[in-house]
Amino acid sequence: MEALIPVINKLQDVFNTVGADIIQLPQIVVVGTQSSGKSSVLESLVGRDILPRGTGVVTRRPLILQLVHIDADDRRKTSEENESKKNGRLYRGIDGEEWGKFLHTKNKIYTDFEEIRQEIEAETERISGNNKGISDEPIHLKIFSPYVVNLTLVDLPGITKVPVGDQPKDIEIQIRELILKYISNPNSIILAVTAANTDMATSEALKVAREVDPDGRRTLAVVTKLDLMDAGTDAMDILMGRVIPVKLGIIGVVNRSQLDINQKKSVADAIRDEYAFLQKKYPSLANRNGTKYLARTLNRLLMHHIRDCLPELKTRINVLAAQYQSLLNSYGEPVDDKSATLLQLITKFAAEYCNTIEGTAKYIETAELCGGARICYIFHETFGRTLESVDPLGGLTTIDVLTAIRNATGPRPALFVPEVSFELLVKRQVKRLEEPSLRCVELVHEEMQRIIQHCSNYSTQELLRFPKLHDAIVEVVTSLLRKRLPVTNEMVHNLVAIELAYINTKHPDFADACGLMNNNIEEQRRNRMRDLPSAVPRDKAAAGSQSGSVSEQIDGGTGNWRGMLKKGEEGSAGDRAVPLNPFPSSPQRGHAVNLLDVPVPVSRKLSAREQRDCEVIERLIKSYFLIVRKNIQDSVPKAVMHFLVNHVKDCLQSELVGQLYKTALLDDLLTESEDMAQRRNEAADMLKALQKASQVIAEIRETHMW
Repeated sequence: MEALIPVINKLQDVFNTVGADIIQLPQIVVVGTQSSGKSSVLESLVGRDILPRGTGVVTRRPLILQLVHIDADDRRKTSEENESKKNGRLYRGIDGEEWGKFLHTKNKIYTDFEEIRQEIEAETERISGNNKGISDEPIHLKIFSPYVVNLTLVDLPGITKVPVGDQPKDIEIQIRELILKYISNPNSIILAVTAANTDMATSEALKVAREVDPDGRRTLAVVTKLDLMDAGTDAMDILMGRVIPVKLGIIGVVNRSQLDINQKKSVADAIRDEYAFLQKKYPSLANRNGTKYLARTLNRLLMHHIRDCLPELKTRINVLAAQYQSLLNSYGEPVDDKSATLLQLITKFAAEYCNTIEGTAKYIETAELCGGARICYIFHETFGRTLESVDPLGGLTTIDVLTAIRNATGPRPALFVPEVSFELLVKRQVKRLEEPSLRCVELVHEEMQRIIQHCSNYSTQELLRFPKLHDAIVEVVTSLLRKRLPVTNEMVHNLVAIELAYINTKHPDFADACGLMNNNIEEQRRNRMRDLPSAVPRDKAAAGSQSGSVSEQIDGGTGNWRGMLKKGEEGSAGDRAVPLNPFPSSPQRGHAVNLLDVPVPVSRKLSAREQRDCEVIERLIKSYFLIVRKNIQDSVPKAVMHFLVNHVKDCLQSELVGQLYKTALLDDLLTESEDMAQRRNEAADMLKALQKASQVIAEIRETHMW
């Protein structure tokens, strides 16, 4: 099981090559307050001085440290000569049994650990600057040594409360968010570092660890600076877990002091002094504390943790590999046969455009109506309801009706209501149907324009590879729609003009309506005769009524609408009043009369005949208007479908081929966007990394390691 950690290191290397952190690998995350001894613990595990030292925030970028144990037989020598200037002299590459490698310096090998420390400082300042600011971009360092155990550790900035120097005011929040980012990884082990000379109950490291690991299943506590506790006190209760219990345990260590570091005291000497201190101060706990025990414990915990995480890790890698394979397929392969590719893309776009209208597209929109469904909605909901909301008598007043009747009779008083007045008024009302009809054409045109973008986004993603081809297709389809718009508008205009050209009073539906109204008026006349006083002879009343009726018939039958107009008494009382414009009354004596003066409006009641004439004309207008509206509601969608929708569907393929399928345009239209080429390369690299990671895990299964 010892080989599990190198496997994770291999996986880390694989994903480092593509700069991706989509896989959360098992690792040990070191968390602690500023100057709690985190760096000293890490250096003790490495056995070398590699980390920057100083006051304040020293670790300002995450450091992902991979320790790789090598045997004496596996020691490699540096194969390349590394040149560096130091103290004015030129040094060549030096062979060594321990070395380090940074990810950002590629294959450069460092055998001088002082140079490793300087490179960490330089790389930190390159990204984070020299003003104590922090960055979440990690530094990757791998150490090969026969004196280390296999571990993957992450060193993070220390928790701080007060900004120092040029640090931003929210430095505490920034560091906290950075720490939570790493310890929230469920595959990580949290190494919470706390100084022994502080109150364990106020440990910030344990506090933040409990936020993401409340059960403590993946938290190990390390108590540093055991030798700096106040005289007469010890850490026995802390190390035994009596103060703050930690499930994975509490391990005490002794750090090198700043004086030891200044005097170049080696880590090996410090570990020997640490062992002597533990034997003297804590003899019963010496074998369960110290740096060497900490290294073995971390190695054991990490191996068991990796063993538990590998099955889920394998599933995650396989799922991501399938996703990136699908993504790479959507980007398409590099174009070999441009002529065939162009024809294929044009044909596919035309087919998807037509399928979207027909409702058979592969990608069905669920958020809103689109394509043919939206066109249907425009026809039957938007346009249909708009027509139904048009009042047959809207904008038409009683004065308008009376004025039309009088204007149609000329200088002579009319015995009958002239038919011209009906035609004049009904045409005025029918004309109002033209505007919503043309608006219907406009809405369908807009929807067919929207279908272009729908097909580009969902149906033919290959077009995104070739932005010039996409723009050219949009231009051709837009031009085709633009050419069909005036033709369709003209047809719809003609449909209304046809209705205005001939008012068919012989229309069966109109004749039936006239007959029904004629019967109603006759019934009303009989009712009025029954209500006459007994002193009036009914034969005289009937004779008077007949003398005032209109006897002329139009071809006889149910279409006799003139027969509905009865002559009534001019001055009967009790009728409705409307504002009219009669001539002024008799002038006063001594004043001249100017007949061209504008008469003063005087309100008077309509006579019985005027009221009856208006009612009949209004009923006739309403009846005929409803007939025409029904025709328009049926014929306009048919015209739009024939002249616009179906024509575009039928001609789209040939129009695209005729405009774009030209040898001179092949290279220009099939020029791939740089963004698409980059995304394809990134997806290919990620897929290759995932496949390689899957192979690494498969090798473990073959050797029955879990």
